[in-house]
Amino acid sequence: MERAPKLDGTLDDPLWQSATPMTDFRQREPHEGQPATEKTEVRILYTRHAVYFGIHCYDSEPSRIIATELRRDVSQDLDDHFEILIDANHNRRGGYVFEVNPLGTQVDGLIVEEQGSGFGTDFDPGWDGVWSSDAHIAADGWFATIEIPFTTLNFTHSMDVLWGVNFKRFLRRKNEEDLWRAFRRTFGITKVSEAGDLRGIKDIGSGRLFIVKPYALARYDKQSGQDPKFPLTGGVDVKYGLSSNLLLNVTGNTDFADTEVDLQPFNFTPFKIFIPEKRQFFLENAGVFNFSLGDQDQLFFSRQIGIDPITGNQVPINGGGKLTGTLGRLELGIMDVDTRSSGPNPYSNFAIVRLKESLWPGSYVGVMGIDKRSGNVLDLFNQTGGADTRLVFFKDWFVDAHMAGTRSPGNPSGASDVGASLAYRSNWLEGLVERRKTGPNFNPEVGFVERTDSDETYGDLTFKVRPSIEGVRELQFEAFMLHAPDTHGEVSTQEWQGTFRAEFNNGAYTDNDIADVFTQRITTPFHIYKNVFIPNGLYHFARHQLTYGSGQDRRFTYNLFERFGGYYGGTLNEFRVRGNYRPTAKFSIAASTTWDRFRLPLRNGNFSVVLASLQTNYSFNRFLTFTSILQMDTSNTQAASANLRLRYNYRPDSDLYIIYNVGTQFASIAPANPPQVRETRFAVKWTYSFAP
Repeated sequence: MERAPKLDGTLDDPLWQSATPMTDFRQREPHEGQPATEKTEVRILYTRHAVYFGIHCYDSEPSRIIATELRRDVSQDLDDHFEILIDANHNRRGGYVFEVNPLGTQVDGLIVEEQGSGFGTDFDPGWDGVWSSDAHIAADGWFATIEIPFTTLNFTHSMDVLWGVNFKRFLRRKNEEDLWRAFRRTFGITKVSEAGDLRGIKDIGSGRLFIVKPYALARYDKQSGQDPKFPLTGGVDVKYGLSSNLLLNVTGNTDFADTEVDLQPFNFTPFKIFIPEKRQFFLENAGVFNFSLGDQDQLFFSRQIGIDPITGNQVPINGGGKLTGTLGRLELGIMDVDTRSSGPNPYSNFAIVRLKESLWPGSYVGVMGIDKRSGNVLDLFNQTGGADTRLVFFKDWFVDAHMAGTRSPGNPSGASDVGASLAYRSNWLEGLVERRKTGPNFNPEVGFVERTDSDETYGDLTFKVRPSIEGVRELQFEAFMLHAPDTHGEVSTQEWQGTFRAEFNNGAYTDNDIADVFTQRITTPFHIYKNVFIPNGLYHFARHQLTYGSGQDRRFTYNLFERFGGYYGGTLNEFRVRGNYRPTAKFSIAASTTWDRFRLPLRNGNFSVVLASLQTNYSFNRFLTFTSILQMDTSNTQAASANLRLRYNYRPDSDLYIIYNVGTQFASIAPANPPQVRETRFAVKWTYSFAP
């Protein structure tokens, strides 16, 4: 087109009517392959510099359209929404995702190797692009208009363009998911190899990505036991597209003052606790560096860079660089980050290389290398290397395998990790068999491993049925068994569990552990609360769990959780409740409470721990938002913390933040609930993004 269509949340501009709409949407949920219950039309236009999408989501009951979220990059699972997948390189392995709700609110992210975020979302939301959207609810449904510049896609080809595309519509009140392609229940929008083809874009201008984003920061910072500081500082982030397939990120004097705070956990296990990454530099293209060792264990875990894993304190980052993308069938990720000395943390340098060679859809073979250099004379270096593969057969069978090793001063033996698994997924059955052996000295200091010295066998089987019961969508029956002695064959960890789940048409669910039986050997007393330590020994105990989540199509939603039974020679009763109320699109409030009641045959072994949080959000509009999080943790002598944040997105990818924080920003991932350093911080941060 010679000119861009109007982006006003309607399709009134005659240009939209010149495009042939795509309409053949089919259900993934609840009735796989059946025509969608509500009609959807998608129109596509383009100019030399951008591609445009005009979306009409017809609705027979427009008054029941759910639209409550005005904050960018916040989950829209409680809203009606629409997703666009663009595989701009047509490698059928990954792509960009752009999501919008009936208020025009944006969420975006990446799919890498046909994998979502791992936390229940279709894509990894760490990537942020510059694009425009508007939406409007009308008498026959809702409309959305979207502009995506070719620079956002880092797309430089100008002739014979071939993209992979797919579209997903979600109707919250019906809990219905409709897709244009890949509507099998085991697929979904992450199945990029099943996306459709888009042809006909030609004669376009260069879309090379080049963004410079400096920041300025003024803050007051007071840590417990230290004098206050008043630093004025600044830094810069740069994104540059070396080609359509390669992106270079460079950061200098990196700051994470605007990163969302962690909800404080209480760890009552003898193992590390996994807390997801939230910092923008590490989130972007994070899926490229993924190297799974099984469950939540990762060969590379970016929270080991710039955050003290024991105290949660920030460690200043001098700068870093990251190169991600593809060269033919080879996907690569290269990262180097340099941190400076801070408190007990010496200066360190981290270098990471990740390579994956694509085989066939969903399948690859890869290698990874990690090198950490440190100013700690007792731990001058730590090196990690590994190779892995994923093989997909007949679309429903998955073989995963890996082998990895570490090297540290003294070259201790038993520093390897080897594992393999076979999984099957269908609409009625899911199964997994896994073997993994982790040596006692396997020590990836830039990774996350819950336990070492383990020879693990794991099996899991889930049956799924969809009965003709009103209101019920699916029933699941799951059983798993874990047998994990140490590498000398001595009993260390055993668990078997039987679970019943029910999913209802309105999004409600129940998740109940009929029996969860543990055997656990404690070889080092671990701290659980104040002066209470679980002593060494071999423990046998059983627990039970009841969970209910309310329907997701209401303004007020809630979750109830109760787990009770034995715990290391005594008993533990865990009760959790969470409520979320969204009276308007501008205001929402969420409250949660966890009450853990311990009865242990130890001195001072009868105690309770209460964790509570209250989060409020007020959106003046899509671009000006206020968020507050208040937390309480009675296991800490200074139990209360608060985080207040005002964000003004005054232009695309440019923000002004005003932040007040009392407590800790990042939580410890270490076992035994170590004490954390509290801080009082007030910060004003300004960012400005521009294309030179």
